[in-house]
Amino acid sequence: MTITQHSKQWHRPWLRRGAAAVALAAVLGGIAAPAALAAPAARATPSTAATAATARGGLVSVVPLDTLDRDQVVAALGTLGIDPGTVRYGVRAYRLTYATVDPQGRPTTATGLLVLPRGGPHRLDLVSDTHGTVATRDEAPSGGAGYNRLTPYLHASAGRAVAAPDYLGLGGGPGSHPYMDTRSAVTASVDMLKAARTAADRLGRPVGRDVYATGFSQGGQVAMALGRELSRGRDGLRLRALAPMAGPHDLLGTQFPGITDGRVDPRVAVFYLSYFLTAQNRLHPLYKDPAEVFRAPYAQAVEGLFDGSRQSQDIVAALPATPQELLTPQWAENVRNPRGDLLEAVRDNDGVCDWKPAAPVRLYAGTGDTDVPIANSRACAADLARHGVRAKVVDQGPDADHTATAVRSAPEVVRWFDSVR
Repeated sequence: MTITQHSKQWHRPWLRRGAAAVALAAVLGGIAAPAALAAPAARATPSTAATAATARGGLVSVVPLDTLDRDQVVAALGTLGIDPGTVRYGVRAYRLTYATVDPQGRPTTATGLLVLPRGGPHRLDLVSDTHGTVATRDEAPSGGAGYNRLTPYLHASAGRAVAAPDYLGLGGGPGSHPYMDTRSAVTASVDMLKAARTAADRLGRPVGRDVYATGFSQGGQVAMALGRELSRGRDGLRLRALAPMAGPHDLLGTQFPGITDGRVDPRVAVFYLSYFLTAQNRLHPLYKDPAEVFRAPYAQAVEGLFDGSRQSQDIVAALPATPQELLTPQWAENVRNPRGDLLEAVRDNDGVCDWKPAAPVRLYAGTGDTDVPIANSRACAADLARHGVRAKVVDQGPDADHTATAVRSAPEVVRWFDSVR
């Protein structure tokens, strides 16, 4: 899930490559990147043998991206209306390429964004910031400017190191993105944390083992699942605090029903369903022919729309306005009442709140969110409560759509991490 509204307009965030993007480019533009610390890997993929010989989380390359002073960070955050009150330092950003595994457990590489403060303590706390839905490779944190880079800047400017994974198949990673495959998103996130610790140490800013985990939308769900993985203590990392924002934590109980009962905006539902079904079909046998699922003329084009090269607004323009126009009658019913392989696919990526965190948890959401209804966060809090964990749901209010929830919540998360520390 991603930012999909900034007033009442579905496409506004993807069109903010207009004024806001121009302003942001002015802030970031003209910054010369120094020489790479290792061989650049913007889109290069190491050989299979080399990747297989590198342990998970092994650092392949570090490529400098941006250097901003404090005023430039404030100006960049201002392009999206993010409160800069927690900004203390400038930042330096790097693209990391690192070793990880694909959904089948085979060696591969992924990329992500490491952001370090220009100041603060020598030894830094570490934040994992997992991003929301993007369909274009360059919309991932290490790929270009925008919200998915700005929230890492926000956290780093408060004095912490930030690891923001691109996930598999986005940024400079090979292959297709396995959208909403929670398991591989978690492995990519854990391995990004390991690579970030190595890179930060080489850059003279060592980080500890405690992890403050946050994320927005799809990334909120990933953050919950990442917290569960870190709590198992198998990776030498410790969960210190967990603050997901507007995550689809309850797929079967809230998000899928919301698609059919109107709580999820129809155009949003069409985008998410198309992305989810085509990506999950590579992992589960949902269909043999797209025409089984999608109506004409969309069946012929829908898989190609999500090849990582197309801008989100172009994908939206190529899809219908409602799920009823998108799906065949059989699959409209299957989405309404998931069964068979679809039910298995949803279950495999659900239940991320069904565990007992030892670290404090705070959930952020908005009553006005018609992308990821707030009932997702309330269901998550209820799951945690059944394990004896009290997690506050911070409601940003009835005027907070998906974007506003993120913009309001991110600085609050920074302040909450300050208080937990």
